[in-house]
Formats: sequence, C-alpha cells, structure tokens
Amino acid sequence: MTGDGRSFWTYWGASASSNLGSAVGSIALPLTALTVLDATPLQMGLIAAASYAAWLVIGLPAGALVVRLPLRGTQVSMDLARALAVASVPIAWWSGHLTITQLVVVALVISFANVMFDVANSTFLPMVVPKDQLHERNSLMSGTYATTQLGGPSIGGLAIQVLGAVPTLLVDAVSYVVSATLLRSLPSRAPVAAASADRPAMRQMIGEGWRYVTRHPVMAPCMWSATAINFVCGAQMALFALYLVRDLDTPAAFVGFLLAAEGVGSLIGAALSPRVVRRLGSARACVASSILSFVGGLLIPIGTGWVAWLCFALGNIVFAGGVVIFSTATRTYRQQASPPEMLSRVMATVRFVSWGAIPVGGLVAGLVATWVGARWALVVFAAVGIVDVVIVLASRIGKLRDLTDLDEADQPDEADAPDALNANADAPRGAP
Repeated sequence: MTGDGRSFWTYWGASASSNLGSAVGSIALPLTALTVLDATPLQMGLIAAASYAAWLVIGLPAGALVVRLPLRGTQVSMDLARALAVASVPIAWWSGHLTITQLVVVALVISFANVMFDVANSTFLPMVVPKDQLHERNSLMSGTYATTQLGGPSIGGLAIQVLGAVPTLLVDAVSYVVSATLLRSLPSRAPVAAASADRPAMRQMIGEGWRYVTRHPVMAPCMWSATAINFVCGAQMALFALYLVRDLDTPAAFVGFLLAAEGVGSLIGAALSPRVVRRLGSARACVASSILSFVGGLLIPIGTGWVAWLCFALGNIVFAGGVVIFSTATRTYRQQASPPEMLSRVMATVRFVSWGAIPVGGLVAGLVATWVGARWALVVFAAVGIVDVVIVLASRIGKLRDLTDLDEADQPDEADAPDALNANADAPRGAP
C-alpha cells in the first residue's frame, strides 16, 4: 500500500537528518581514536570492523524479525539507541574514563541498531512510493545521502578544529533524536507478516530468503560483486583517517574536506544514475560502474604532498560515483522485483553477505597496515577491487542489457519460492 506525498517527505527528512549527523560522526569517531587515544592501526581496524560487525551476526534473521515488528516503532527505537550510544562518548571523556574499548562497544551498538533500522527503512520506502517512481525516489535518496556525505565531513572537520573531536560527536547524537521525532509522526505500519498460527517459523523464513537470493542467476552475482567491493570499502574506512593524518600529515579541518570527496562522487553518481540506466540499461550500467570504481580505487593512494591530496580526492569521487550507480540500479531492482512479504528477507540476505564483508575488510586492513603501512595497504586493497569487475563480466549480467532481461526459464524454480510467492501471481519474479 502506497502512502501520500507527506509520508515520503517526512521519511526523507528523517533520513537526511540522520545521515548528516552520521557523516559528521564518521570523521569525529576515528579522529577521537587517533588524536585523543593515540590508536594503533589494528585498533583503527577494530573500530571500523565493529561498525559493521552486526551484519555478520544478525544480518540474516533481521529480515525475518522486521516482518514481525511494527516498522515505525522499530525505526524510532533504533534511532534512540544510536543516540544514547554516541552520547556516551562525550560523557565518558568529560569524566576521564574514555577508552578504545568503549569506542569499539559504541561502534558495535550502532552497528546492531543500523542493521535493524536499515532493513526496516528499505522495507518502508515502497509503502510510501508508487512502484513506477521507485528509481527516481531511490536516486533522490542516494543524492540526499551524497549531499550529507559532502557536507557532513566538511562540517565535522571544521567543528573538530574548533571544538575538538569528542564534543563534535554530540551533533551525531542530536541528529538521531531529530530522525526519531520525524519518524514518530508517521502513521503506524503493521508488521508485514501479521501474527498467525500458520506463519512459518523464523528459521524457515530465513531459509526461504536465502534460497530465493542465492539461486538466482542475476541476483547472486550482483550480491557477490557487492561483497567484493564492500570488502574494499571496509578497508578504506579503517585506513583513510590513518593515511591522511599519519602518512600525509593532513590538518584535521582538511581531512574533513578530503573525506567529503566521497560525497561529491556519490552526488554525481546519484544524479547520473537514472540517465545512465536509461541509456545503457541497468545490467550494462552495473558493468560500467564496477570498472569505474576499480579505477577510482587505484588512484586513491598515489603521490605525495598536494598531488597525494588531489589523487585521494579524485579517486574517491570516481570510486564513490561508480558504487552509487551500481547500488541504485540493484536496489531499485530488489524493491521492484521482490513481493512485499519477501522484500525484507531479500534485503537482509543480500546485506548479510555483502555488508558482512565490510568488517572483515576493516579488520584485515588493520593487520595489513600494521605490517606495510597505510599507503601500501590501500594499494593492496585497490588491487582486490578487480574481483568485483571479474564477477560482473563473467556472470549473466555481462550478457544482458537490463537486469530484467531474463527468459522465464532462467527464473528460480517455483518450488524454491515460499507459498506466499506462489499465491501472488502478480508479483514479479527475479533478483532483489
């Protein structure tokens, strides 16, 4: 059921507020570890890994949990949990008890809340947007996210220069409270899977989502490709602040501006995504964007002095632009092709696998940087990005124009789909 325009714009406002605060926090938290607690490369890797570790723990059951819970209540509760976790850092610092362990724990709490919130959020969007407007709205959401990624680190860098890293985290905490307040004003949404005696057990629901995703000839390679690139992203999260501060001796305010280059790339990618998909087709757009991201990753660790700063910014723009085009095309397909009762499980399965690679990449990056330094670790992980390109080109995606260009015989066997799918003859079949 699709809601009115007001519901979407309230949803958009909540996301924009939360994303802006998170973008500020994304620079304030690692700089707190580096400048206040003098963190080692391995400790930076642990913090980066903790930020996404929940996808490995509850990534799969999150989809089945979300369909059993009220969406609005889940989103509001997760916002408040994140606000409390972030606010605990300034409190501990002011009392003289802040440690690396607490930063890791805070990152873990935020990670678990993010998993539940993101799955609920992705499930909520198709309820307030008509299906024929999903790609445009997804592009708008990606563009908004890119804008916050552009402004957030810059604002954060300046705030850190003036206030210090720890007090700047309060901006992140307040943003979650604003998001919760806006979401609380939306109409309550009942659980997608209403309680009933004949509702499948959670284990069965998780298995249905897993089989539906992993047996599809297009969706599966999309997921594995995203997993490869997210492994690289996890490494970048762990290494960027370390590389800029300790290898390039970059001032805190300028660190924010350089990290904001990701937002520039994301904004460009979001703006171009609808046009690229119309011109090339969604499958060919995935191929082109994968190659683009690989080239961008190679540029990031090149040079010294101002040349290094320029290459870092340009590489981030190219890398992020490619990632946004790929993710927008595949996310839109998920929301269009998945029946409502399967969408949260499809989203959770894909993110369990692909986003689960982020903490692994962060942890491995911390270890590699301990041995060879941040710059060479970035070189190593940039080279790993070729795996993403190979997966896309070697799969069925490389032979298609659009992700939907599959013969009916190539679709998952009806016997593998849950009964709810078979009962819904109008629901499109295909990859998420």
